[in-house]
Amino acid sequence: MTTGLPDLPTAFGPIFALREGKDALARAVELAPQHGAGTLAWVRSAARIEAAVVLEPELPLAAARPALFAAASALADALGAHGPAEVAISIGWPATIRVNAGRIGQARLAWPQGAPEDAVPDWLVVGIQARLTFPAGWEPGHGVQQTALREEGWLEEDVAAADLTAAWARHLMAGLAEWQHPRPQGGFARMASRYLSRLEPEPWMGAARRGLDPATGALVLEQDGARHLHPLPAALTEAA
Repeated sequence: MTTGLPDLPTAFGPIFALREGKDALARAVELAPQHGAGTLAWVRSAARIEAAVVLEPELPLAAARPALFAAASALADALGAHGPAEVAISIGWPATIRVNAGRIGQARLAWPQGAPEDAVPDWLVVGIQARLTFPAGWEPGHGVQQTALREEGWLEEDVAAADLTAAWARHLMAGLAEWQHPRPQGGFARMASRYLSRLEPEPWMGAARRGLDPATGALVLEQDGARHLHPLPAALTEAA
């Protein structure tokens, strides 16, 4: 099967290349029960990056959802490795990807419908979307605080959607392996630190110290002896 992607580690497969207009996350969800972990779906496109990977977690659903943070960090790392050195790449809670403060995409997450929070799900799917170019006829001001990679210095002759998709997949595998690695070299704390280092402060966060709850993926804000949790499922619902 011709995947259209640069060579990837053997952990990924089978790989499904989709036509423009298809939804990689939805396709990976369809494929998950039959093909299992490592299944990758991606969209062939000159205008956007879109891909999704099937995972088979060993943790209960609530504790496995932070795979979303690994996916978001992996996209930020992939963009940083292939883009201009001077650009600022940040993450908005929970998984919006921003370049020079402009939104270019997001990481995504899906799990089996009705799966209990305290049970290990049969699968998870993590995915990403990122805008390479604006559609024809786009004019400044059409989208508040939005941008595209080509506008920020990612040149077509230097990097294509396939290159960035493959780079994301490799960074994702490294991030997940780091999460599973015993401390002090890895573990949840290391994965969370990578994510939090890119998390963009929002006005509602104030000056609070930020953390992630390993049991649920909630954003933890601590200030003046008070501790507030912002649940991940609620944030995903708001971002949908």
